[in-house]
Amino acid sequence: MLEQLTERLARHRPWRLRAPGAEAGVLVALTDRPDPEVILTVRSKTLSTHRGEVAFPGGKRDPDDADLLATALREAHEEVGLEPGQVRVIGALGQLMSKHQLAVTPWVGIIPPKLQLTPNPDEIDTIFRIPLRFFLEQRPLRTDEIPFRGKTHYVPAWAYQGEIIWGLTAYVLVELLNIGFDANLPMRPRPEHQELEHE
Repeated sequence: MLEQLTERLARHRPWRLRAPGAEAGVLVALTDRPDPEVILTVRSKTLSTHRGEVAFPGGKRDPDDADLLATALREAHEEVGLEPGQVRVIGALGQLMSKHQLAVTPWVGIIPPKLQLTPNPDEIDTIFRIPLRFFLEQRPLRTDEIPFRGKTHYVPAWAYQGEIIWGLTAYVLVELLNIGFDANLPMRPRPEHQELEHE
């Protein structure tokens, strides 16, 4: 599975927002095994934003970050103890605008399968792994219509062992599955994609 995904991401031209403003990077970390898993976190309930939500490791770009890939790797290290040298980055996905007006760039990376990850208790309550095959075999639980600043976002959602994977996290997964594995999951364009450009 990962070989196919790597080949397809190498040819993929992800969209970028024309005027991104403040930016963030997230890491879609996949375990290096025949049946790969995706690493997800449950954010701390004490945080000021996205508290208790399922998310990829990631966060806002710091002035010292060389680029958004550096942001994603730094944040993954801070949040779950993932050393940047343990990540083999294979490509990027399309940029998304978060509800807090951050232009978020997801980076896909492969990590060793038995790597021990440790949540930073200031930011993360739990780290968990979901087989990618789950998302290929289980259709989304629902599609949420979320009004935001006068526009509608169409967001798929899955339920897995008591957690709901939805919002921006689910949208990133849909793009990954469609590009890498021909999942043919519905991905209605988000409003900000009406004005975009390719790299």
